[in-house]
Amino acid sequence: MQTNLASWASGTDLGNEADAILRRCVHCGFCTATCPTYQVLGDELDSPRGRIYLIKQVLEGKEPTQSTQQHLDRCLTCRNCETTCPSGVEYGHLVDIGRKIVDERVERSWGDKTKRTLLRKAMLSPMFAPAMRLGQSLRGILPQALRRKVPERRDAGPLPQVARHDRQVLMLAGCVQPAMMPTIDAATIRVLDAVGIGARIAPGAGCCGAVSFHLDAQGEAVAQMRANVDAWWPLVQDGKVEAIVMNASGCGAMVKEYAHHLRHDPAYAQKAADIVALVKDVAEIVAPHADMLRSRLPAGTRASFHPPCTLQHWQGLRPLSEQLLVDLGFELQPFADKHLCCGSAGAYSVLNPDIALELRDRKLGAIAVGSPDVILSANIGCIGHLQSGTDTPVRHWVEVVDEQLRRAAQG
Repeated sequence: MQTNLASWASGTDLGNEADAILRRCVHCGFCTATCPTYQVLGDELDSPRGRIYLIKQVLEGKEPTQSTQQHLDRCLTCRNCETTCPSGVEYGHLVDIGRKIVDERVERSWGDKTKRTLLRKAMLSPMFAPAMRLGQSLRGILPQALRRKVPERRDAGPLPQVARHDRQVLMLAGCVQPAMMPTIDAATIRVLDAVGIGARIAPGAGCCGAVSFHLDAQGEAVAQMRANVDAWWPLVQDGKVEAIVMNASGCGAMVKEYAHHLRHDPAYAQKAADIVALVKDVAEIVAPHADMLRSRLPAGTRASFHPPCTLQHWQGLRPLSEQLLVDLGFELQPFADKHLCCGSAGAYSVLNPDIALELRDRKLGAIAVGSPDVILSANIGCIGHLQSGTDTPVRHWVEVVDEQLRRAAQG
């Protein structure tokens, strides 16, 4: 694709990055076949190719409008198009640039701005956990639209003493997972303990930055990235941990991009690159121990595995994760369109509920054909979103493995 950037964009870091990405696009349109919003809306401007043209026009000097902003907002940032693209277009980075530039030039409506600000601040607030516990206690009487955002609370259970292990890893506390689904972190610690690895959370580490980054606060997101690097760095530098383990693929995808987002920061660029080299999804850590765990697990659990977009398209870990589950004894049921987004996409399901619910129902309809006993996934957002539309249990795979190990230990 030929480009002619406007003077204000030419020669800048963002302009140079966007220009290099745009020039790789060959207009083939393969991306439209795998774009969830195009599948739902059928509008070229709600496809990657259409959004690429919109961003190109803005970078070449055309003034963006609220319509431009809306088309960019509707992108789920699933990066399915990147998996499909034969030219290697880094669409995810391009849409980040496009959103930033458009948001600087287009004033959002008061209602839209308020919703996005409140959503961001609520999820990052220390009051989120007590508010979630209150919501869970009142879940039975909440309106349906709110109830589907409040998961049932389950007991996290006791945690082992992990300091005894020679192998140690760090985990990310995150922002909403400890309050919404504390069982995921507890299960991760116990499963890693079962294979001889101690997992702990570094004081001072918090939200990965994804919430702020995708809700018009990229500056705040970068500050959160630096805070996490600072929290992890002393332990990483001393060689006390072998990995930073992620059990929410959305967080893992974002942290693996720290080196990209901090590449122009002389104080953090190298540290971020060193951190990224240590980041592993929990499946990557457990996979080498699958045979040992298999001997303690039952075989034949009928399950469908929904690979989150941040796992399969951002990190390329769908094959490893699916093979791990097979190696652990699960009978995975195939279903159609496994590559398509479920519609959760962080805050997307709140901001674009109609599209999100249609994608959710499509996904659940495809999964239902296999009649699984449980739906497995690897990201809290997908788990909560899918559970809101089905009576079939939707769990993080590490929770189910943990439950099976605990039942086996009890005889």
